[in-house]
Amino acid sequence: MDLLQNLSAEFGNSSAWVELACLAMSLVLAWLASRWAAHHHPPAADSVWLGGRVSHGLLFPLLALGLVLVAKAVLLHHQPVFILKAAVPMLLSLASIRFLARVLTTAFPGMSGLRPLVRLVSGLIWVTAVLWILGLLPAILAEFDDIELVFGKSTVSLRTLIEGTLSSALVLVMALWLSSTLERRVLDKAIADLSMRRVAINAMRAGLLLLGLLFALSAVGVDLTALSVLGGALGVGLGFGLQKLAANYVSGFVILLERSLRIGDNVRVDNFEGRITDIKTRYTLLRATNGRESIVPNETMVAQRVENLTASDLKFNLTTEVRVAYDSDVAVVQNALCTAALAQERVLRDPAPVAYLTSFAPDGLEFSLHFWIKDPASGQVNIRSAVNLAVLAGLRAAGVRIAQPQRVLQIQPGDVELPVLALNSTKN
Repeated sequence: MDLLQNLSAEFGNSSAWVELACLAMSLVLAWLASRWAAHHHPPAADSVWLGGRVSHGLLFPLLALGLVLVAKAVLLHHQPVFILKAAVPMLLSLASIRFLARVLTTAFPGMSGLRPLVRLVSGLIWVTAVLWILGLLPAILAEFDDIELVFGKSTVSLRTLIEGTLSSALVLVMALWLSSTLERRVLDKAIADLSMRRVAINAMRAGLLLLGLLFALSAVGVDLTALSVLGGALGVGLGFGLQKLAANYVSGFVILLERSLRIGDNVRVDNFEGRITDIKTRYTLLRATNGRESIVPNETMVAQRVENLTASDLKFNLTTEVRVAYDSDVAVVQNALCTAALAQERVLRDPAPVAYLTSFAPDGLEFSLHFWIKDPASGQVNIRSAVNLAVLAGLRAAGVRIAQPQRVLQIQPGDVELPVLALNSTKN
């Protein structure tokens, strides 16, 4: 009852209409200024200051908060203030919610469950603002300060634990948002090479996260000199159980810095052939032409034999085999094979396709057709199938017969004669 009476007395002593007029004018001026900024500087999709709408960005609540604080300071010289005093925590809460929503959306794009998390954080901020207006927040914080939790020989109050958790989460999210913003705004334009860009992104993100973690621990009150013990334990762990994990991380930076393998290269590792789609700090992603994806530890990419099938000029060799009858004209067959390959748009003219007579097989003459493409990522089986279909049509048009199996059946004297059913058989 005393709280309600105090609030009622404050409201009765203030000039409500003057304060409402000042609040409305502050909101209108902030809205117009935000609209003007959005009109002259169209915001990007990930803009924190100006979102998809004027009210979704951080600029509008901050401008309104600044104007309300000015109006409050002016009116306090002439009369008590109640409405503007209550508007300050509300606008501050709105600015915090808009900022956290934009930061979480930028730091974790496409994350499932992000909207419920934003709603939960928004609810907690609004509850805190209401407690602030009612004057209950200092009493609640004092109660939390009296509740102590014991961890071994250390005693921590519940207020310190909550404030430390919130500050740590805020600092880490800010570090992720800053790294994502620098990646899109600076690194994407400054570094054209994908591998070097990945090195810069990983190093920047690791550095910002480490710096943010140190700030968060310092804000909680943790003595950073105690981290030396943790560093020693971590070193022992790396020497025993985590050496493979550490080797993968070091190998990832070696690959990115040496640029022996790059994003987009076609490689073969352990009989798995695919295109490098991404190089992480611990592993490399390979995607085959059939859509299968393989996760290869970076240590394997450094310590074992890796075939880089992508040459510097991006020429990729494919072969197909064909066997024709012995009475076929070799020159006609070679011309038909090369013509069939050149009929495909993806087959390169330089170097030109070439057909070789590779062996005299028992059933016919065996030819090998070699041709080159420059886009293996578009598929290899499809272009080989198209060339084979064109080869078959060209050989049929030229009157060349595809070799059929030939078998010689010998019947020795005294053996029981059996009916010969095999086609294309010769009896001696």
